[in-house]
Amino acid sequence: MNSSFTGKVVLITGGTSGIGRATAVAFAQQGANVVVAGRREADGAESVRLVEKSGGHGLFVRTDVAIEKEVEAMVARTVEYFGRLDFAFNNAGVSGEMDSGKGVANTNEVFNRIIDTNVRGVFFSLKHEIPAILQSGGGAIVNNASVAGLRASIPGIPIYTASKFAVVGLTKSVALEFAAKGVRVNAVCPAIIETEMTEKLRHKNELRAKLVAMHPIGRFGQSEEVAAAVLYLCSPGATFVTGAALPVDGGVLA
Repeated sequence: MNSSFTGKVVLITGGTSGIGRATAVAFAQQGANVVVAGRREADGAESVRLVEKSGGHGLFVRTDVAIEKEVEAMVARTVEYFGRLDFAFNNAGVSGEMDSGKGVANTNEVFNRIIDTNVRGVFFSLKHEIPAILQSGGGAIVNNASVAGLRASIPGIPIYTASKFAVVGLTKSVALEFAAKGVRVNAVCPAIIETEMTEKLRHKNELRAKLVAMHPIGRFGQSEEVAAAVLYLCSPGATFVTGAALPVDGGVLA
């Protein structure tokens, strides 16, 4: 296979389903070795099976990205197993408050759970991935943010919105720090994608038509469409792109 990703190593957090799994498969189809990280072992094993079915080599590492020692161990295991790290997709995230409708009345527990995964998880991942990528001669990282990290367009989800604004901020700041050192850092900002995370929201009859109407393209997105954006941002075609927050949103922010 003649691909810029052949033989390269990519680490994907939250790779056990949805956008993470689709991205793992997409990289594998281009000849990459893929480390799938997540908390659900059975789902992680299925992602690895799909990676290997698609032509790549896979490894699952059980990881809770909210715990720094587990993130550190995740990166160390990646380098131990494959010998290097070239790319990372920091995709792990939780919605947490989408279904509650409580807004600012949410509990401290909900706040901490969302911030721990969506913000601390991305920060810890960047902290430990970047030295490994530098050791391999440079590469690229993509963080999964959201259109909610670019514009607060849905009421009632202030914690999730704040967490995704933070991801965009981390992306831009760290991109500046490493722009001249060989690591590009960008973010993808999806709108509503047909995944397990958004299933309950998408199937509320009173909301579905309104949510679809938010997307000028006339439908929700697919995980594979976000995966394609991640691969672009890691590809040689994006070597002059860093610090970007790329909407993958069907025109929501147009």
